[in-house]
Amino acid sequence: MTKISLILVLAGLAAVGCTPTERGAGIGAATGAVIGGAITNDVRGAAVGAAIGGVSGAVIGNVAGQPGRCYYRDRYGRRYIAACP
Repeated sequence: MTKISLILVLAGLAAVGCTPTERGAGIGAATGAVIGGAITNDVRGAAVGAAIGGVSGAVIGNVAGQPGRCYYRDRYGRRYIAACP
């Protein structure tokens, strides 16, 4: 039990210096790996879950790092960031 708590403390300290995008990617990857591994009972499922969770977490973390900003698409399909209504 002490090894697990030590690992969690070290992971928390490592995340302190990260940007919101990096934190989101890390949390998303860890969560995706756990969920993917639990659903498939396979390492491959955990890897796919980590990849999907990491990308999703990075996108969410990037938006969280810009309060009051939203993603939009113009009529040509280009994505841009502007102030939220």
